[in-house]
Amino acid sequence: MLKTPAEKPPTADVIALKALGFLASDDERFSRFMADTGLTPEMIRSGAGEPGFLAAVLDQVTADQTLLFLFAESCGISPSQIDQARLALSGAGHDF
Repeated sequence: MLKTPAEKPPTADVIALKALGFLASDDERFSRFMADTGLTPEMIRSGAGEPGFLAAVLDQVTADQTLLFLFAESCGISPSQIDQARLALSGAGHDF
């Protein structure tokens, strides 16, 4: 019987992009995100591929424990993986 390889954990940038999608999937969450950060939709589109921007998205998610746990549950990953991704994208952590 063949075994299927274990699924690789998502990379830091994938986690951050999923977080951005998670925020954008709910009008109230997304409005609060934009109000808290001062970002416009244009700024979000242009920054979405930048590690610093992605780290800032995860900063927002990890700053609110309820949001952090909702996002972690929706992705099937642990809150600590999200924090590790945040650190990796900010340059403060090891490679993810």
